[in-house]
Amino acid sequence: METRVNQIDLNGLTFQYRESGEPSAPPIVALHALGKSAESWDQAAAVLGKKYRVLALDQRGHGGSARTSTYSFELMCDDLLHFANAMNLERFTLMGHSMGGTVSYLFSETFPSRIERLIVEDTPPPFADKPIEVPSKPTDPLPFDWLVVPSILRQLNEPNPEWWSRLTEIIMPTLIIGGGGSSHIPQNKLQEVSELIPNCEFVTIEDAGHFVHEANLPAFLAAIKSFLNS
Repeated sequence: METRVNQIDLNGLTFQYRESGEPSAPPIVALHALGKSAESWDQAAAVLGKKYRVLALDQRGHGGSARTSTYSFELMCDDLLHFANAMNLERFTLMGHSMGGTVSYLFSETFPSRIERLIVEDTPPPFADKPIEVPSKPTDPLPFDWLVVPSILRQLNEPNPEWWSRLTEIIMPTLIIGGGGSSHIPQNKLQEVSELIPNCEFVTIEDAGHFVHEANLPAFLAAIKSFLNS
């Protein structure tokens, strides 16, 4: 399954995205984790692309997309809206991992009519917890804009409580995939989210850790296929 790499202008900024599958197939938009890029979905997209049109977006500051110096979950949510509109996606399945998962919750709460189904990999919306220390900038060159890190960690440390209280507004069928006890994400928080979203399935893939689709792609894909076919 060949991956096509394209660039698009959204709201005056250049974004890069990767596309797999037939343009006429049902669309899935995939959002990657902090510090990653759309490429991290390539293996999953190669399989899903046989039946779906998979559009993996490099979020701002990452991959081939614009370095904008201002970063937030809300801005990434706006980017996704511009992307969906530019691609003429009236309704689509949204799949997000980690940072991309938080953007996916926020988007699904704000624009529920646009989302057919929601898939979130091993992340709850930000919640009050021990503050995460902002690491110092590494000396080696990075494949993403370092400024994303302090911006996103600040939002994780001072979470908007609305993102939790509005989970009940996520009305589309939802699948949360947890990585089990070896993930640094508290799995009981994923359970809490799954109980707040009205139509939600919670699947744990034990020993997969936080990067479920990298650690155990077959189990990850099996969970998604079963959900999408149900």
